[in-house]
Amino acid sequence: MTTTVPQRYRWLLHVDLDQFQVAVERLRSPELVGVPVIVGGNGDPTEARKVVTCASYEARDVGVRAGMPLRAAHRKMPDAVYLPLDMGAYDAASADVMDVLRATGHPVEVWGWDEAYLGVSARGVEDDPYDDAAITALAEQIRGDILARCGLTSCVGISDNKQRAKMATGFAKRPPGSAPDGVVDAPRVFLLDDRNWLDLMGARPTRDLWSVGPKTSSKLADAGIATVTDLIATPRDDLIATFGPHQGNWLYVLCRGGGDSTITAEPWLARSHSKSRTFATDLSDPIEMRSAAAGLLRELLDQVLAEERLPFRVAVTVRTTSFYTRTKSRKLPAPTLEYDALEPVVADLLGRFEIERPVRLLGVRLDLVTDEDAPSGNP
Repeated sequence: MTTTVPQRYRWLLHVDLDQFQVAVERLRSPELVGVPVIVGGNGDPTEARKVVTCASYEARDVGVRAGMPLRAAHRKMPDAVYLPLDMGAYDAASADVMDVLRATGHPVEVWGWDEAYLGVSARGVEDDPYDDAAITALAEQIRGDILARCGLTSCVGISDNKQRAKMATGFAKRPPGSAPDGVVDAPRVFLLDDRNWLDLMGARPTRDLWSVGPKTSSKLADAGIATVTDLIATPRDDLIATFGPHQGNWLYVLCRGGGDSTITAEPWLARSHSKSRTFATDLSDPIEMRSAAAGLLRELLDQVLAEERLPFRVAVTVRTTSFYTRTKSRKLPAPTLEYDALEPVVADLLGRFEIERPVRLLGVRLDLVTDEDAPSGNP
């Protein structure tokens, strides 16, 4: 894979998708809209050593957070709908969003399922057409396109570097009534740069600087440095003496609003593709289920063939009317595009579920061979 030389940009846009995994699940099961939903592990909130990956805003309102043990989340909200991670569905939804971002014509650096940076107006190029109004309009257009084409909501932080754009997204996410002085409630798009940096960030704790973790902020507090303004007032040499040359210099730059203004637009290749369908009439007949799963497999194969990719693992997801959701997968003896080889695997996986209630959703996923991790070992 060829590596692109990073280019510096006048504007960096940080696009962040709202409650991403929950939002994808709600697209597949609209009845979950407005219902507390918690995604993580195998969807069993009593299982040990599993954590919350994503919680809906309804669950966050009672203190459920990503990274919290599922058991702790269950104690806080036992009546929430708990769903397992469905990597294929999130891969597919994320890929659609990234396609929308690339369609803008601006370079995109993907940072995960639910976030990416766009670089706008390369430095050194004359006649930058993007003033504040134009760059904000572009951000709003991006949000609108993601919603229209993918059904997902998002917010956008705008700045002149990645770190400050990420912090701008924090202001864009604020719910009504919680914004600090000078910030419009729930703007969804927010611009943070030298002009408003000190007004908005100066009095805030150092922990609010992106990449400053609890250990670093505690160490700063021990040195009498509590706020961003305090950090700005601290001589560089003092920071280097306390934190070493790398972190000391970084803190000196970061508190002043500095950061990385480059974008590396590496080619992106999905590791899997999936298709799912929520049925207007719940399925109870195993023959109907097998037929529906086979149809999803055919749709997937058309997509994979068009991309000239090879599946090496098959997965099937079943969601019943009680929202009990499970996924079973199997590695193939060898990668193949043959429908006649793949369909029996899908049917066998489907038959291994103990389905006690009608099925409202079926999904099929194909994990694909990549250059980085070609399949190996025993299935």
